[in-house]
Amino acid sequence: MPTQRTMSACHRRVTARTAAPPAAIQAQLRAAAVRAWPLPRAGADRGGRLVLRSPPQLRWVEAIRRGGGGEKIRRCSLCDVGGEREVGDLVGKVVGGDRTAEVLVAAGVTVVLGVGNRVLYKLALVPLRHYPFFLAQLATFGYVVVYFSILYIRYHAGIVTDEMLSLPKAPYLAVGLLEALGAASGMAAAAILSGAAIPILSQSFLVWQLILSYIFLGRRYRFNQLLGCLLVAVGVIVTVSSGSSSGSLMEAGMFWSLLMIVSFLFQAADTVLKEIIFLNAAKQLKGRSVDLFVVNSFGSAFQALFICLLLPFLSKLWGIPFYELPNYLKDGAACFLNHGTVSSGCDGAPLLPLLFVIVNMGFNISLLHLLKISSAVVSCLASTVSVPISVFLFTLPLPYLGVASSLPPGFVLGAVVLLLGMLIYASTPLFGPSVALQPSSVD
Repeated sequence: MPTQRTMSACHRRVTARTAAPPAAIQAQLRAAAVRAWPLPRAGADRGGRLVLRSPPQLRWVEAIRRGGGGEKIRRCSLCDVGGEREVGDLVGKVVGGDRTAEVLVAAGVTVVLGVGNRVLYKLALVPLRHYPFFLAQLATFGYVVVYFSILYIRYHAGIVTDEMLSLPKAPYLAVGLLEALGAASGMAAAAILSGAAIPILSQSFLVWQLILSYIFLGRRYRFNQLLGCLLVAVGVIVTVSSGSSSGSLMEAGMFWSLLMIVSFLFQAADTVLKEIIFLNAAKQLKGRSVDLFVVNSFGSAFQALFICLLLPFLSKLWGIPFYELPNYLKDGAACFLNHGTVSSGCDGAPLLPLLFVIVNMGFNISLLHLLKISSAVVSCLASTVSVPISVFLFTLPLPYLGVASSLPPGFVLGAVVLLLGMLIYASTPLFGPSVALQPSSVD
């Protein structure tokens, strides 16, 4: 049964563990606590004093949990009429344990969708092997339509508010620009580099994540976290490069390798910027987090805008003269629909390309959700784990791919190193250094 507590005697102190900057999280939790802690309504106790019962505290805890930021309540002391009662264990279980489980589940879903994304991309290129540029543009511009349709539905359902839509659009513009630049530079380098070199160079993405999170988010990583990230990257490199006949990474020249690394810098900056958007939105929305589809919709719209501006450059990278681009897209659409004079050799369309687009969209949404509730580095690690699993799946007799590839000699060693790195990184709690928080009082 709930016990009575006097408002005037109540002392509240919360210690949170979080991976975000102390100042930002303090403001976020304080705003959530103030909004959720109601004024006493129900009269008084026998001495005529206003009282506060248990349900508002639970609403306060739930509001902080919804506020995001990966917080974990360590201690919460409340003075009741008969003395002080410790409720820290209950609060820690409700908030911290639930959030950790949420992150683990979200990470697992991201890994599964990441694997499906890689495998289905390969399958989608079987019918569209002559039209990969069409598939890329179908995904880019198709997402804008789908994301804004979902945003429209969520707005009318009351999930997305006018305050969310009125947030400054400049960060979304920057997101679109970074994604377009990452795609353009990545395409340019991928056209020259060997297939085995790209997954190896992609491990620079994790390094960029760590550096940018340190600079712009104020993150401080423990030694075991850095060691874990290093081992994850090494594990992926060993997995995809062992037994490869691609030769040196420098075969295509230093410039193209550096350009690919720069493309991952743009992508890492994009994810860190999205994390900053979520943190800033929580302050501007007084503890409430901005909806995923607000970020996805406007980010994708600006990315499509910049892709349009870069089309002459991108089409040239794919070996398509710009004046031939309309006919190329028309033929690509006919192959995608498996209809018309170019449909020969397009077996598997439109099912395989549509499956890829759907799974890719789900992967992007899950990745952004994971980033929202954890951090850019955690989301990057979840995405990275999908690489060796995909390598293993390609050794199976998948439909449309013909003869399965053999397992690289160093696959087991690379997988063991990667798993060891994940365990070492996870030996530290998902959320970073502790932050003391004094919630604002309610007048």
